[in-house]
Amino acid sequence: MTNSAVLLVNLGSPDAPTVSAVRRYLREFLMDGRVLDAPWPIRFMIVHGFILPFRPRRSAEAYQQVWTAEGSPLVVISRRVQRWLQARMALPVELAMRYQSPSIAEALRRLAGTGATDLHLIPLFPHYAMSSYETAVERVKGLLPNLAPRLRLRVQPPFFDHPDYIAALAASAEPELQRGYDHLLFSFHGLPERHLRKSDPTGQHCLATEQCCQTANPAHATCYRHQCFQTVKAFVQKAGVPEGKYSVAFQSRLGRDPWLKPASDIRLREFPSEGVKRLVVICPAFVSDCLETLEEMGIRGRESFLQSGGKSFRLISCLNEHPLWLAALEKMVHNMTRAASQEGVPS
Repeated sequence: MTNSAVLLVNLGSPDAPTVSAVRRYLREFLMDGRVLDAPWPIRFMIVHGFILPFRPRRSAEAYQQVWTAEGSPLVVISRRVQRWLQARMALPVELAMRYQSPSIAEALRRLAGTGATDLHLIPLFPHYAMSSYETAVERVKGLLPNLAPRLRLRVQPPFFDHPDYIAALAASAEPELQRGYDHLLFSFHGLPERHLRKSDPTGQHCLATEQCCQTANPAHATCYRHQCFQTVKAFVQKAGVPEGKYSVAFQSRLGRDPWLKPASDIRLREFPSEGVKRLVVICPAFVSDCLETLEEMGIRGRESFLQSGGKSFRLISCLNEHPLWLAALEKMVHNMTRAASQEGVPS
């Protein structure tokens, strides 16, 4: 018999929409070698010499536009999800952010004192990326031996095409889709192309050909781009989106290196000239609304599309606290708990 505990991990947010708080957040975020994957001396020079002197002020202004009375939308929504799960379960459920607070270290210390033997880690990222899913998992693995050595770790795999996730995503989008639209844009968080190549265990598949994501390969288990396309494929089948009325783009570019294409901001400016006047946007890489959805897409993206000649821009909210999403998370926990009880060993 095992005693289980749950740890939900999301990416993180500044503690306040101020320049100093944003600077602390960006320093921790960008100094992670899985985010800015340059050698440490080069990473330090880029972050402290070229980013931190300028970006915190602009980012703080962006955060101020979406900040709520309760705090950061990402943290507030994630805490509500945690509390809902905790109320439904007789096992401890903690929330942590990969960067800033609540920290992974604090969560592990609390869980270590509960008497749990098995830790069920659910990274709140549907798709595998070294700068989100991988860094969260590796951070937990790195802290466990010192902070909670008795906890055996079980990790929820990426759920990019899981039927429960897709069903929740389709249900959350249904009201906006039923209102009618010219085009549905799936805007995923972008990645540098080199991240895909580094995550490719074969070293020769990802981005090697135009059809790499459609050609079966072991690399797909850790390929963000392939998994994004699989989410789209499953969604349009579930939601009944006609062929030709949707497309995929990637947002949040940073730096000059090649990133995944096409870029969402460019496509938003191009759509009106292509006859797309009523645009609906969904951001499936995020399970909780955050700066990238609310400000980058919901404010700047909207303005860009409308100023380019668009007539209607509607952004579908993230899953947030949608009942089907909460039920999907609850099922993940139950499945992991059952597996731990049956096997008695971590996956």
